[in-house]
Amino acid sequence: MNPEMEAPRVRRSPWTGLPGFFGTESRVQLHETPSLVSALVIQVIFLVFVWLLAPPSYRVYAVVGAIVFSIFTVGERVQNEAAYIRLDHKLNELYHASPLAPESYFVGMAAGVLVLYLPPVLMLVVILELVHPLTALPALVFLASLAGIWLFSSSMGYIISTLFRDLRAIWPYSSLLFNLFGVLPPVFYPLAAFPGPLQPVALLMPPSAVAALMMDVMGVAPLAHGPLILAVGGLLVECVGVTLLGLRWARRSAREGG
Repeated sequence: MNPEMEAPRVRRSPWTGLPGFFGTESRVQLHETPSLVSALVIQVIFLVFVWLLAPPSYRVYAVVGAIVFSIFTVGERVQNEAAYIRLDHKLNELYHASPLAPESYFVGMAAGVLVLYLPPVLMLVVILELVHPLTALPALVFLASLAGIWLFSSSMGYIISTLFRDLRAIWPYSSLLFNLFGVLPPVFYPLAAFPGPLQPVALLMPPSAVAALMMDVMGVAPLAHGPLILAVGGLLVECVGVTLLGLRWARRSAREGG
């Protein structure tokens, strides 16, 4: 074909179709009543045990940790949702063939899943205000940190979802990965209770970095200058880096049809 006769390529915005797909995914998630109820019940059970068994000084750690963990596990649901759409319904090829941009497919899914987790998070925020009220600066730091955690975990979950060809294989790995990084490090308990030589490693894990950073800005457990820089710097680099990788991975997956 004569190059002059070729139709010009239409350059799409990376965010083409985002509002529409976000609305679709939000409605899908809000119809998942058992998931919404379980998200609420798990937090309530956990906090009841903390209230009964843990010292009063640990309650603020538990509530902050529960909020961080709730946002972090959005990535697990993004991972399962992306794999379910691709492997079970095989709708991802239809989405990618539509005007919907790959980046909008990924971000719309992550934002839609987040809608499901907002009710239990808001409930926990109210409890946190009762246990340890936040002033303006800690509230802004917490909001920014949670946004970073959401982007990090959603990107990680989406990337991992493309590496599996069987839903039965992805579910156990999904639970293991997100519970390992969201529960074992000092997210629900003080950083000082973690082995000293491993504390820098904990501060390089986004969930425990956010928990430690919040304890610092709230005045509960101030960090020294070095650990504070490590937590903030690591969190910024990892959240931005993994998010950019997730956006690039979404476009690559669309090209490869995977």
